[in-house]
Formats: sequence, structure tokens, C-alpha cells
Amino acid sequence: MAFVRTSFAFLHQHPMLLDRTVAPDYQIIKTIELPEADSYTLENGGLLHVINIGDQPVVRLEVIFDAGNWYEKYPSSSFFAIKMLTEGTATRTSAETSEAFERIGAFTDMTHSSDRAGMVVYCLTRFLPEVLGIVTDLVQHAAFPEKELADLKNITLQNLRVNLEKTAYVATSEFRAAIFGQDHPYGQSQNEADILSLERYQVLEHYNSFINKNKYTVILAGQVSANDVELVRQSLGQASLTADVSVVTRAVSAAYEGKEVLVEKQDSVQSSIRIGRRMFTRDHADYFKMLVTNEIFGGYFGSRLMKNIREEKGLTYGISSHMVTLSREGYIMIGTDVKKEFTQQTIDEIKKEMFRLQTELVSEEELQTVKNFMSGELAGSLNTAFEVADRQKVLLLEGLPSDFFSRYVEQIHATTSQDVIAMANKYLRPETMVEVVVGGK
Repeated sequence: MAFVRTSFAFLHQHPMLLDRTVAPDYQIIKTIELPEADSYTLENGGLLHVINIGDQPVVRLEVIFDAGNWYEKYPSSSFFAIKMLTEGTATRTSAETSEAFERIGAFTDMTHSSDRAGMVVYCLTRFLPEVLGIVTDLVQHAAFPEKELADLKNITLQNLRVNLEKTAYVATSEFRAAIFGQDHPYGQSQNEADILSLERYQVLEHYNSFINKNKYTVILAGQVSANDVELVRQSLGQASLTADVSVVTRAVSAAYEGKEVLVEKQDSVQSSIRIGRRMFTRDHADYFKMLVTNEIFGGYFGSRLMKNIREEKGLTYGISSHMVTLSREGYIMIGTDVKKEFTQQTIDEIKKEMFRLQTELVSEEELQTVKNFMSGELAGSLNTAFEVADRQKVLLLEGLPSDFFSRYVEQIHATTSQDVIAMANKYLRPETMVEVVVGGK
């Protein structure tokens, strides 16, 4: 105690030093101004969006295709079509492509989701001409060599077999299949039979239909000049785009409410729990109110699920509830991993917290804390040109209004305790959800 007394005395004698016994001042964030993108229509009909901000001479080039699982004729063809783009063209081998990117210090990533597929390249601004030349070649002249395809299939199978031993991976796959249907693009997961049976001509067909000749979106972010925009026009803007792809409709399975799915794993010491239901997209009237409700329930480290099940009961290291928004659908998923013997107790506590939100008004203090956290988290995610581009990309690809994120903050702060209780009664009802357990009870 002598040391503590000395420390306080020292602070009083030196008032300019930081007093860690006093919380720092803070300011509630009420508005967010997101820099807008400059948009262009390329000569071939493709779209170019430019986010020109940043102090460093670096850029991120993204070429995005409507070419995900949603558009597949053959299962897994979309995944391999995009992943194989860098594995060689009519004039470059896979090794030569890698060397071309490495020589200029460019970093590449091939992205794939249920809705879209894409190619991302980071480079110094001065190397954009070389990058555009390589990327245009990959998009227009990918060769899909048999050996590289076989190698990628083997790697993918090995990763899948490892994942299938993880209860968390299986639980999430089973959950999506339950709420959307195993044959729906949002409910599909990779499986060994599909990968083994996939032929080169099937991957090539997907590439030709949805990547090579179909309209794409280009997003260029970072320190971008008018000359850089012209370079995109003269490269990706000149590629021939002739595919006429019709809108693909997919039916969703509806009979999941109240179901319980149990996948026994005798050798597992833990169970992975997933509980949830289908929801909606970002343009739904309840979107912002439900975001706040979910944050209170299980959306951040100070949520009710974390306080109850982690801090008070000690049943898990972590538990969360996520609002997942896709292009055409959305869902809420509560997820955690626990010891098998705690499985039912954990499920009961999750339902208890749902009932609390349905029947007890959230205090103004708790509600304001969550609002401040959500607003601050959004503001804190806009520090770099690439982070701004990620936010703008959501608006551009989903056709949302340019003031969406400004309204985000306004709508978060406008949400009341009465709104939260209404959302909980509408959407957080166990009888409307599916319960998935992988491991055992």
C-alpha cells in the first residue's frame, strides 16, 4: 500500500502526468462522411469505380465478377474457375505469372463467395500499367492447364478433409444447409464427390460464361490519378464482353423452423452450437433496429451472451451472434464451442437471454453504450483508402444509396429500448429457429 500512496502523491505534485484513475474524455459520434467514389462506364460496358484517397503511392485493383456459386451449372466450378486464373494463360505459365507479379512487388488474392468471384491486386501506383497488363491477360486468356487443375483439386481436397474434422466447420455448414437447403447456393458447402468429379471443361464453361465475356466491375482505390483511370480504360475497358447472362433464380427451403440437427462425433470432447434463422438484406425496414438488438444480444465482447455464458458461467471462451447479409438473403447465427457436457446448459442460457430481451426493457445506459460502440467501430474502420473502398464496395455492388453509412449512424442512435424489445419478439424466438449441434449433448 505504501507504493500506491506514493504514486498518488506523485500525481498530485505533477498534474500534467496522465492520471489513470480518471477515464479519458470521449465524444459521441453522430455523423459519418464517407468519401464518394467516382464512377465511369468503360467502353465495353464494364463499370469502374475510383476511390482516390490516401497519402501513400499505393493502389488496390479489384476486378469483380457475378460468378459465384449462385451462377453454377456444375458444383464447385465457380471456385475453381476463379482460383485457376493465375495458373497460366495462352502466353504465360503459372510460374511466369507469379514471377511477373513478384518482380514488381505486387500481392494478389483470388476471392470467391456465394454471390461473386474476384481478383485483387495490391501494388505501388507506378507499377499499375504492368499490373493491368497481367490482369487483363489473366481475365481474357486463362488456359486452365490440366496439371495445375489437378494440383489445385488435390490441395482443396486435403484442406476440406482437415476442415471436416473440425466441429465448428461442420456445424456452420449444417446450419446454412438447414436454413437455405443443401442445393441452394447459400446452403451449399464443398464436398469431396463434387470436387473429384469436376472436369476441366466444366470449369472452362463457367469461366467463359461468367468471367471471360461477362461484364465486370473494377474498383481502383488508393492514390489514383486521371492517367491511372485512362490506363484502366485502355486495358480492362477494351476487353471484349459479349456474354448475355440471364438472371438466375434459386428457390429457398422454408421448413427449418423449430428443427434440431444433431451430428454425433464420438471422438470429440467439445460440441459446436449454431442457432439461428433467415433474416433480410440491408434495405429491409428493420435492418438498423435489428443490428442494435443483435449487438446487445451477442454482437460484441460486452454482449449479454458473453457476460452470461463466458464471464458468469464459464462455459466457453467465446460466444457471438452475427447478422450476416448476402446479396439476396440474410441470416442471424449464434455460435459457440463448449464441452459436450455443457451443451444443453449453454443452449438453455442462450434461449434465456432471448427471453430477457423479449420481456425486459434494455436500460438506457446499456443501450447508449452499445450505440457508442457501434458508431465508434464504424468510424474506426475508415482509416485507410482500402477500408473506405471496402465500405463503398458494399454500396456499389448492392445498389444501396450513397448516404447509407451516414444514415447508419443516425438510425443506430434513433433506436429505442421499445424498438429492441419489438425486434426481439419478432426475430429472436427459438421456435422460429434451427438448432444445430455437432459433437454431442
